[in-house]
Amino acid sequence: MTSRFRIRIPALGGLALATLLAGCAVGPDFTPTDVAVPSHWRGAGAPKATAAGMLGEWWRDLRDPILDRLIADAVEGNLDVKTAAAKLREARALHREAIGGLLPSLDGSGSGTRQQTTSNSTGKTSVGSLFQTGLDASWEIDLFGGNARTADAAGAGAAAVRADLDATLLTLVGDVATNYAQLRGYQARIALARRTAKSQRETAALTRTKFETGSASAVDAAKAEATAASTEADIPTLETSAAEAIHRLSVLTGREPGALDQSLRSGGAIPAPRRALPAGVPADVLSNRPDVRAAEIRVAQYTAKLAASEAALYPSMSLTGAISTSAVRPGDLFKGTTIAWSWGPSVTIPIFEGGRLTAARDAAAATRDEYLIAFRASVLTALEDVENALVATRQEKMRAAKLATAVAAYRRAADLSRSLYSTGTSSFLDVLDAERSLYTAEASLIQSRVLLVTDHVALAKALGGGWTRPIETERPEVVDAVTGPRPAFLSSIGR
Repeated sequence: MTSRFRIRIPALGGLALATLLAGCAVGPDFTPTDVAVPSHWRGAGAPKATAAGMLGEWWRDLRDPILDRLIADAVEGNLDVKTAAAKLREARALHREAIGGLLPSLDGSGSGTRQQTTSNSTGKTSVGSLFQTGLDASWEIDLFGGNARTADAAGAGAAAVRADLDATLLTLVGDVATNYAQLRGYQARIALARRTAKSQRETAALTRTKFETGSASAVDAAKAEATAASTEADIPTLETSAAEAIHRLSVLTGREPGALDQSLRSGGAIPAPRRALPAGVPADVLSNRPDVRAAEIRVAQYTAKLAASEAALYPSMSLTGAISTSAVRPGDLFKGTTIAWSWGPSVTIPIFEGGRLTAARDAAAATRDEYLIAFRASVLTALEDVENALVATRQEKMRAAKLATAVAAYRRAADLSRSLYSTGTSSFLDVLDAERSLYTAEASLIQSRVLLVTDHVALAKALGGGWTRPIETERPEVVDAVTGPRPAFLSSIGR
């Protein structure tokens, strides 16, 4: 059983009570989100603070105009970005709606009726008209700040959604750069496989000639053919991976999967970072990472919702007023004798709610705790992302250097073995081993160069680097041409 106790109080008493309680507020004002972070990165050198602006548009350091264009096109056309922008418009509208709850409301009404009455004493029937119009006003006085806290929560929600949009942009830029680097890596490996297969075919032709002259065995000739065919067999798999990367880039830019096939199929160099990213100090991540910012803002949002739930346990006051006029002729409206008015405050006190209000407050408190824990988890995840990216970048640089040395050595060995084989002073096995080793080392070096770029991208994302220029967020996807009153049958046309 649920009941509310309603009290009507005199006007002066209502104003006095409103004045007395206007500054009252209940519930928590602030939930500390302080978390302990290390003073420096383990995977970086001496700590040095950095600003988010130093990480903005980090991909331009790769100096690849095609990548620059792809990222700009993705920001403009990506559907995840458009969805995040629509959510931002929704959150801002809900904030405006919540602010409207703090203000008085005013409604107008009017009517005109034709009525028949019969006198009980005379039995005569008369027919007449009655015209009425009036205004009704109401204002819920926010005694304990419940409505204000609801508006605060909606404002924080809009700010968190804005941070979500930034996080979507950060992820999008990283995905475009990663897929572009991988595409160039696949194309470089395709070119390598074709060059290597061509060289191996030349070796196979030389081996067949030697076999025909009796200076090579049939086994050597078969192995030479098999080695070239084995290298050529890598090409279809690499072509598939390259096509999938192009399809992904097309979808990321908001187009059909094959839209970029012609512009990207021709190939290009693997982009390479010109300089290391400024890692800064761990505390920078708390402000630079949009996902961390969103998580912290949501703690404030649900703290405000908790305060609003607390305010619901206390009395509420409304101030209402009405003025109306009625007459049998329109010309008599608004004459002094036809006007009636009323106004006054009312107080609603929750007496017994069956535990519903306290349960709602406890649920709000638990939800606030969930978001506080989620914020702390987001900080730890951000720190982990940076440390992982720093280690991966440093180790991959060393690996790439060693692979480059290995490629140079294997190339000298392959050239020398082919030269000696052509003069008959080396066996075919030496040539076969040298060519296989060179092909494997060159393919590994290409993969390492791609990893250097993708690790660079991962570090930029982990540090919070992303799109910093303004984007359009207020333009709706659907612009309704007709929204006002119209005949109902017009609304059904086209169904």
